[in-house]
Amino acid sequence: MKLAILGSGKIVHDFLPVVKDIPELEVKAVFGTVRSIGKMEALQTQFEIDQVYTDIEECLASEAFDTVYVALPNHLHFSFAKKALENGKHVICEKPFTLQKAELLELEALASEKNLVLIEAITNQYLPNFEGIKTALNTIGELKIIECNYSQYSSRYDDFKAGTILPAFNPKMGGGALMDINIYNIHLVVGLLGKPLGVNYYANVEQKIDTSGMLVLDYGKQKVVCIGAKDSTASIRSTIQGTQGSIIINGPTNTLDSFTIESLKGEVQTVNDNQHTHRMYEEFAVFDRVIQENDQEFVKQQLMHSKIVMEIVEAALEDAKIHLG
Repeated sequence: MKLAILGSGKIVHDFLPVVKDIPELEVKAVFGTVRSIGKMEALQTQFEIDQVYTDIEECLASEAFDTVYVALPNHLHFSFAKKALENGKHVICEKPFTLQKAELLELEALASEKNLVLIEAITNQYLPNFEGIKTALNTIGELKIIECNYSQYSSRYDDFKAGTILPAFNPKMGGGALMDINIYNIHLVVGLLGKPLGVNYYANVEQKIDTSGMLVLDYGKQKVVCIGAKDSTASIRSTIQGTQGSIIINGPTNTLDSFTIESLKGEVQTVNDNQHTHRMYEEFAVFDRVIQENDQEFVKQQLMHSKIVMEIVEAALEDAKIHLG
């Protein structure tokens, strides 16, 4: 995979160190705004990136890369992913894929027309511990309750309360707790249970954006609560409860650091099947294979998952009367 990265924010700085561990992946270019040129040039030097661009048309016209990683603010995902597909590039898009499901459907149709890979970067779906958790579900009896709590006081929340609205809390830019951190919980649950029967979102709304909230998903015989907070904090963990035991996921749902299986008999086993220390390694190793093989069947499966997530997000925002974009 020859890659161009759109963006130079925190997620890009987090991603680039793992590239050295995926020999087939080459970062050929990075794109950003003129005001970010210094930051991009520093990345170019540190990670030996060939080109830096501030003009998206010039960037996408290059034949030096075949894939674009969209790592821009949420509200820009759709428009830049669309431009990349129109220019014949495969697209890996950061979460949340888009702000509305209709946008994702448009991207899907365009990628299909051009026989290109379109896929969402969502770490937990590719981590070995996720497969381990799915297998462990068979050991805890009939599944009853899932509670996911990813609550982390945002360093930007104080500025937000003082009147400085940064992207993380800007409704026009697709900010808020649901789209930022609770969406990892949603992806985890959808990966385990699929599409819910009902969706309700009980959000704490300040200045038209959710700073925290409880998402309730009804699966009939299973009930799920996903908590995401940027205005408060708590121990970050998730619990899956069955009639014969429980599974405790230790740490955030985007890293799945380890999980503990507890039986009704008091037996306790902690498992960590993750092979790499970096949470983004597994997904990009898979993306490289998918792009090299143009594995459209795998792409369809992952897009179906992403579309269910977008349906939940839309229903939740509507329930809480929050408008993004």
